[in-house]
Amino acid sequence: MTYTLYAMQSSGNCYKPRLLMRQLGLPFRLVDTDTRDGGTRTPEFLALNPNGKVPLLVLPDGRTLAESDAMLIHLAEGTPLLPADGYERALCYQWLFFEQYSHEPYVAAARSWLHLIPEGRARLGAEALAELHDRGHMALRVMEHRLEAAPWFAGSAYSIADIALFAYTHVAGDGDFDLAPYPRIRAWLERVRRTPDFVTMDWRP
Repeated sequence: MTYTLYAMQSSGNCYKPRLLMRQLGLPFRLVDTDTRDGGTRTPEFLALNPNGKVPLLVLPDGRTLAESDAMLIHLAEGTPLLPADGYERALCYQWLFFEQYSHEPYVAAARSWLHLIPEGRARLGAEALAELHDRGHMALRVMEHRLEAAPWFAGSAYSIADIALFAYTHVAGDGDFDLAPYPRIRAWLERVRRTPDFVTMDWRP
């Protein structure tokens, strides 16, 4: 009953299912697959995921699942990390969609250009970086506002919504995002780090 995760260690999207499976105690093996060296464009990988991206999860029965937040939903089914209450579950989905559409395209993209891509700052250019920062800070302000009302993003307890948003928020500094103006986000990041069986992005099974 072992899962297989094709992933890049430096990717926040790949970190999400690794963190969740660790916290749920699910056994899995990690297959390093780097998009930068063509690892996701081989015939073997494309047979598993025609979209040619990681992460990719192979279930114990051999079925495959792409898209990090879809993995979170599937793996958390029937656990406290996916709310049972209908409204809180919808709220969880809301934040998953927010992460992919309003947060990741800016916070993660800035990190990638400045931290992972050689000469990325020069190649991106100051104007494009400023746009990423403007949109990223919009998302961070929405998160800060939510955390004024509750300690977690979906209801009153830690959930996969927090895992999804933690993945790139905790490394936002790599993309030159200053989190000093967001005290509630910084306190929330520390709460996530104190959850049972938490592991950092560099952890490997």
